[in-house]
Amino acid sequence: MILTSLKTYGESMQVPLVIFPAEPQWVNYSSVWNKFPILRLYINTFFVMVISIVIQIFICSLAAYAFARLTFPGKNFWFVLSLSMMMIPYQIFLVPHYDIMVSWNLSNTLTALWLPKTFNIFALFMLRQFFSSLPIDLDEAAQLDGCSKFRIYWNILLPLLKSPIVALCILTGLGTWKDLMWPLIINVDMDKMVLSAGLANLTGQNITNYPELMAGGTLAAAPMIILFFFFQKQFVEGIAMSGSKA
Repeated sequence: MILTSLKTYGESMQVPLVIFPAEPQWVNYSSVWNKFPILRLYINTFFVMVISIVIQIFICSLAAYAFARLTFPGKNFWFVLSLSMMMIPYQIFLVPHYDIMVSWNLSNTLTALWLPKTFNIFALFMLRQFFSSLPIDLDEAAQLDGCSKFRIYWNILLPLLKSPIVALCILTGLGTWKDLMWPLIINVDMDKMVLSAGLANLTGQNITNYPELMAGGTLAAAPMIILFFFFQKQFVEGIAMSGSKA
């Protein structure tokens, strides 16, 4: 991707393949930067990612706590029903999500980008398993001290789930950063798009300037690559944690 971003258009289409450009074409990066509001796309993407992570972790952890520690009618039935949604492809929800956003007058807004991501069945299941693995004695001791259900969840149990929460933050952040289909469907204005959707406009109907496209891809991937170098341990542990048994 980086090598192609430094080629001329002719070199990118040449047969046989030219691996190294004869002369680096840094103009491809300035061309992409001038064609699109890259800085605005960066801000939108980070905003949507942070909001999605915070709200999803809060809502899913609350629901997981209820399914793991509380008693209410039909608890197992509703939990199994929730898990059954994992068998439905994500694309099935695009039309209902779009209809809801339009009916709420939220289409072509940043809110429409993060609102459907506020709940995730996998996050619910994963956190519920970890909540269930914690000793029930913690709840009983807290209740004897006069703690409410919410305080037990917030002050006692949730801090013990640092590892799975970090894992979900990483998975949610990566999923939001690279999401393409939903942003392309719900938003049309460039200043309301995220990086993936904005740079998709570099693909032409008849001709695609591949060096510029690869330059845009490099700019989009750079923040995640930089974050990975600084937080390699957390990335690896978090993704490994997402596949472990509670």
